[in-house]
Formats: sequence, C-alpha cells, structure tokens
Amino acid sequence: MFHRLLITTDFTDGLHRLVNFIPALAQMGLEQVVFLHCVPLQADRNIPQVDVQRQAAAKAKLERALENCPSNLSVHIELPTGLSSVGARANAILAAVKKYQSELIVVGTSIHSLLNEKLFGSTTRELAQKTSVPLLILRPQLVSAYTDEELSLRCQHLLRYLLIPYDGSPSGQSVVNYIEAQAKNRPPQSLEACMLCWVLEKAGRKEVSLLPTAEDCTQLLQAQQQRLEALDLQVNIDVRQGNAIAEIQQVALDFDISAIVVSSKHFGRLWELSIPSFAGEWCVAVGIPSYSFHRSTSPTILQRLLIPSFEALLLGIFQLRHNIRLNFFQFCF
Repeated sequence: MFHRLLITTDFTDGLHRLVNFIPALAQMGLEQVVFLHCVPLQADRNIPQVDVQRQAAAKAKLERALENCPSNLSVHIELPTGLSSVGARANAILAAVKKYQSELIVVGTSIHSLLNEKLFGSTTRELAQKTSVPLLILRPQLVSAYTDEELSLRCQHLLRYLLIPYDGSPSGQSVVNYIEAQAKNRPPQSLEACMLCWVLEKAGRKEVSLLPTAEDCTQLLQAQQQRLEALDLQVNIDVRQGNAIAEIQQVALDFDISAIVVSSKHFGRLWELSIPSFAGEWCVAVGIPSYSFHRSTSPTILQRLLIPSFEALLLGIFQLRHNIRLNFFQFCF
C-alpha cells in the first residue's frame, strides 16, 4: 500500500530493532525507509546545547540499517535536536515527513488511559492532530515479545490482512474509501485481504427501533465488499453484537489480522474526553497494531472558536482535580 515509510523511535519503544530487518521491509514493496530519533538538547547551567555524545550513540544504533540495504530501497537517518517537549518532537517528525514525502508514520506508544494522555501529553496524539499522514501504532509490549525471526516475518507482512470496523458512519466510510484508493496502486506482496466487521452495540428499548438490523448491516457490508473485491482483494465480512472494543479485539484474535484500521476527525483532541471515539479508545487501550489516520474536515469558524475553548476548559478542570487529589494525598501521608 505504501512506498515511503518513516519510523520514529525513542529507543524505549523497541522500534529501533527494525534497523536489522530492512531486507524484510523491502519485501513488502517499500522504496524508502527513514529512521528518526529526536535528541533533546543538553541543558548545562540553563544554556541549551547539542548533546554530542547522545547524538553519536543514536547515530551508531540507527546506522546499522545501512549495512544490509537492498539496491531497490533507500534508507535515511534523521537525528533532529531540540526541546524534549511533546510539541517539539511532533514538529520534528512532521518536518521529516515533509522532507521525505513519507506516506506512513510508524510510532510506538504504551497502553494507558485517555485522561493520562491528555494531562501529560502524547507525541502520537499530537501527530494525529497535525497531520493527515496515517499512523501505524506498534505497542512496545508487542515489539519486545517478538524474537528476531518473528519480527522479520512480521515486517514482511506488516499490512497484509487489515481489519476494518465499519458502522456506516462517515468515519467508517472514509476508511473504506481510503483503503480502496491505496489498494489501486499497491506494491506486490503488500495488502492481500480485508475483514469488514460491523458490531451492533446493546441499546435501550427506545433506541432498538432506530438501530439497523443484522440483515441490514450484512447488505451494507456486501456492497463495500464488492467494491474492494474489484481490486483483487480477498474481502470477508462479519456482523456481531456486543461491546465494539471487545468484539473487534475478538475478531482480530480469531482471524489472521495484521492491523486494525481506524479513523476519527476527533482523534487526538481533548474533545474525546466528552465525546469518546472508537479510534481514540482503541488506540489507548488495546495492544493489537493499529493503523490510524485523521479524517480531515474543514471546520467552520464556530468550530474553530468552540473546540479549543472547550478543550482548554476541560483540561483546566482535570488539572485542578488532579492537583487537589495530589495535595490531599500529600496531606494524608
């Protein structure tokens, strides 16, 4: 599906191990791979300066990717220096994306709560707010569990079989449209199959009559199935009932899924604390690789004014509650 890949690592997420599997990545049709590590400035007596030793150590780790590089694939190393803040790291990554015209960003992020991300920051969520380039989220817990042999095989089939949660919404439809567009010019041995899954969640008696039936969902999925099968893809469909997160995770376990594709125009925003999205909940709570992209929309002037103000208000409330709780614990103990 993609030809140009950008892999970001802080050396704690395990993604730097991918420098040893460049030939395996080349087998999925990649033409360019960029490894990026942000080196924080060294503060000596409050005077920021380049940490030469740390930069040299990072360069030595990542340059191993150049040793076994096939002739049909180019590898680049980026070591930007700057502040260690979430915003600075995200901006450095976006600059590299623009420089190399990367089509997919690979990031590592730990499993934690949505509130924890909002209070203390997340480079992944910052990227989701600022770019329309898709993110492939790999959990450090997953990468660290692979042996070299397993990780090599995983790199060869990074996006071979995609699970697409579909519910007929604009977000779900945008995922299908995007996959259809990418599949038209996909490299050989990349994307081979898709699973379209619709989960009907439980509702109250008043809401039941408004929900589509399983038969309706099957018909809608079959229409999407025909679109994707026209591109020489193997496409399966499934309709389930229950909790969306739990059922999608079960589908991923039951079938040979490589990654789950999710999309949301609210992903990465504090707005999700009051209006949770499936994409946001999935990306912070589940360990299965997630392929996420921000469904960009053109917000109205009212939205531009309302959303940042509402986010600032919510963040202030949560930080106040967090500080009160900390002070209470300090007082008690």
